Amino acid sequence: MSGRARLALCAAAATLMASCALLPLVAAPTWLLQLVPLLAVQTGVGAAARRVPLGRTMTVLAQALVTLVLLTLVFAREHAVIGLLPGPDAFRHFGDLLQQGSNDVSEYAIPAPLTDGIKLMLIGGVLLIGLLVDTLAVTFRSAAPAGLPLLALYSVAAGLSGGGADWLWFLVAAAGYLMLLLAEGRDRLAQWGRVFGGAPRSAGTTESGAVAPVRTGRRIGALALGAALVVPLALPAMQGGLLGAAGTGVGAGDGNGGTISAVNPLVSLRDSLNTNTDRQVLSLRTSSTDISDLYLRIVSLDEFDGTTWKPAQRHIVGVPDRFPTPIGLGGDVKRATVTTTVSASDWYAQDWLPMPYPPSGVRIGGRWRYEPVGMTLVGDHGQTTRGETYQVTSLDVQPTAAQLATAPEPPSALEREYTKVPSSVPKVVARTARQITAGARSHYEQAVKLQDYFAVSGGFQYDTQVEVGRGPNAIATFLKKKEGFCVHFSFAMAAMARTLGIPARVAVGFAPGTPQADGTVTVSQKDAHAWPELYFEGVGWTRFEPTPTRGTMPSYTQSDTPGTSLPNPDLPSHEASAAPSASASQGQSCAPDLARVQGCDTASAAAAPHSGGGGAGPWWYLLIGLAALVVLAVPLAPMLWRLRVRAVRLGGHARTEEGAVAHTLAAWQELTDSAWDHGIAPDESLTPRRAAARIAGRGRLDPAAGAAVHRLADAVEQALYAPRPRPAAGAAEDVRRVIAGLRGTVSAGARLRALLLPRSSVRVLWAASARWSALRARLAGARPGLRRPSQQQG
Repeated sequence: MSGRARLALCAAAATLMASCALLPLVAAPTWLLQLVPLLAVQTGVGAAARRVPLGRTMTVLAQALVTLVLLTLVFAREHAVIGLLPGPDAFRHFGDLLQQGSNDVSEYAIPAPLTDGIKLMLIGGVLLIGLLVDTLAVTFRSAAPAGLPLLALYSVAAGLSGGGADWLWFLVAAAGYLMLLLAEGRDRLAQWGRVFGGAPRSAGTTESGAVAPVRTGRRIGALALGAALVVPLALPAMQGGLLGAAGTGVGAGDGNGGTISAVNPLVSLRDSLNTNTDRQVLSLRTSSTDISDLYLRIVSLDEFDGTTWKPAQRHIVGVPDRFPTPIGLGGDVKRATVTTTVSASDWYAQDWLPMPYPPSGVRIGGRWRYEPVGMTLVGDHGQTTRGETYQVTSLDVQPTAAQLATAPEPPSALEREYTKVPSSVPKVVARTARQITAGARSHYEQAVKLQDYFAVSGGFQYDTQVEVGRGPNAIATFLKKKEGFCVHFSFAMAAMARTLGIPARVAVGFAPGTPQADGTVTVSQKDAHAWPELYFEGVGWTRFEPTPTRGTMPSYTQSDTPGTSLPNPDLPSHEASAAPSASASQGQSCAPDLARVQGCDTASAAAAPHSGGGGAGPWWYLLIGLAALVVLAVPLAPMLWRLRVRAVRLGGHARTEEGAVAHTLAAWQELTDSAWDHGIAPDESLTPRRAAARIAGRGRLDPAAGAAVHRLADAVEQALYAPRPRPAAGAAEDVRRVIAGLRGTVSAGARLRALLLPRSSVRVLWAASARWSALRARLAGARPGLRRPSQQQG
């Protein structure tokens, strides 16, 4: 193995060893196994490009293009052109994944689940680091600076994890970097001959000059490793938890000065529900006389990837004075208007604003933004709920069981989005849902049976200490163990509802609090809760309560008839109002796609942004075509250049004496380059006759091809030394005969390399370098300060 190939392998190994520091950040290590072949291909492309050889810039460009294609195959194949080439759809998909990964990183606790966004950030980031390390250490033969990207990779991982085993990953990363330094030192020493351990000490000295470069490399390595130990100390550690403290976690510290990142919709509620000190979060004063249905909703989780539920990426706009009509709410559904004043505790810092659903308006100061689909408010530029007091006007929607049972089919766009179930979900989930709801005549009856199965008849127990695992099998494990808390119940019911074709999502917030003597309602940490919301056309998103002993079951799902689990269809929900509807029905007048983004067209709809433009225009297809040509032309460029040069050299020539000489020399140049492509490097020190003998011998040419080489060598000598050179008849045919002879004596692999990666194509880079040097020399000579002063005449 050559020294540079060994160095390339060590660079890849050092990158992989440093990337091991990222393992504690995610729950599943499978991304590292997927990274290994991708990094191997990236390294192999660099080794092949350097062996051709290509220039440094072309080598890095080839590696970068191949890396982009690899990422496209892994993460955006369905969005790529012919499943391979990244087009505008693929780049948009990459952007969405990176945005998703950024949100996941900021919201998930460590170890985070391996979502597609996080996987792209991990694999793409390590491949970028690997490209930098390979470029510095191998292409530019400078291994010491390659420690900087390795240091950055390790420092980010160590700063985020804050785990007790960081020293192990540091040793692994340090070993990889030192291995890279030693490989580079060995390669440099090998260029002087046999690798040696050091020259003997000279008389009167105590050190050997031969080990000075090694000592310098060690010092640089020690400096980089020392920085790797110090830098993570200055980086903050990422914390998480549904009601986890930003610093030390829920329940830690003295409870006076802690700042918590309140209900995080992507992380378990267990920390909040198991806390030893149940602190007050919110204080409410409401106009409603019945607080049993006063749930405070923070955010909805409407994307299900088989492992977890999370909020979809939505556009946010300015907070309107009057909120749009809730999607799907019809005019015949009775409702009452409720006004609630909420005061948040000074320690409670939540990015999302807890509000009753559906809100119709909010009065609050500070920097808040409105998300129209979920009808939620989110803080902007660090705005949180800490110490805030705000007033929310909301609708107490009171549907009857009959209205829910006779609800028409939802809009197709909404149904497609909210009934997606990944194939990774175990089949037992859908099978159990069908068994539970057997005999149901409508989606409403199916939903009630699912709720009663979890909350009443299924034998489930509420337990915040239970472990059901992670990943797609978590729901199946929960259905088997029948123990869990609100996250498990809401996640399972929403997933099972989707398998039945019922649009479903999960809401996260607070269950109804505790009334106080002064008329207020106190909401504490242990009131943190999650519940499923199912969509019924004409009513909209409707709350269900499958968690036993938590919250309250909605009146439209409670049975007043003995022997049946279904409610009386004619019984309205509590506090039914005979007053006319407070707002107009959406009905079918609101386009499903528009409603999905910003609700119905109301007075506040103008606050929502409108995206312009339709699909990709014709110029996109032109760009895609050009990009495809570029991607295909890069690996084929050496072959195309050689075919073009050969055609020019062996083409027709002028009938003049000068033209005949030029044609002979061009034919000889083509012959020597073709021999070089087949493994016989040119030797400029040989005469044409000696060079011809060398080509015929090393190429093991047959007598006819050997005679053609010697004829062409004689013609070259005539062209170079004869006073009046004779035209060489048949020079082009002789060259083609020699090329055919060379191809017949080498292996198929050598023939393929001579065609696709001809060694003589390096002359392009030599010519470009010569022209660049000549240009710099001319520019330098044109500068007045660099001109040699004229000598004065004595």
